[in-house]
Amino acid sequence: MGFFDSEIVQQEAKQLFEDYQALIKLGNSYGKFDRDGKKLFIEQMETMMERYRIFMKRFELSEDFMAQMTVEQLKTQLGQFGVTPQQMFDQMHVTLERMKAELEKQP
Repeated sequence: MGFFDSEIVQQEAKQLFEDYQALIKLGNSYGKFDRDGKKLFIEQMETMMERYRIFMKRFELSEDFMAQMTVEQLKTQLGQFGVTPQQMFDQMHVTLERMKAELEKQP
């Protein structure tokens, strides 16, 4: 059975995408959140990035041709911006840490 033939993988990918889209949509109102709302949003983004990192690691570890092609496509797409997948995750971590620091400065 191929990587993408797994109902679990399909469901997880669908849920990850939907959760990410909802969080990004919610993030458009980040500036209007109170302190607790901002803190919760940052925590949810950290959780989302960890879920995404784990999902991508499954692709990398799979011997399935389509999973490997997906990894290569991601690397190619990010490479167009001069970024590797690890750098993408690292940059998101830095951004979230910056957001936390800004939040700590607020009264």
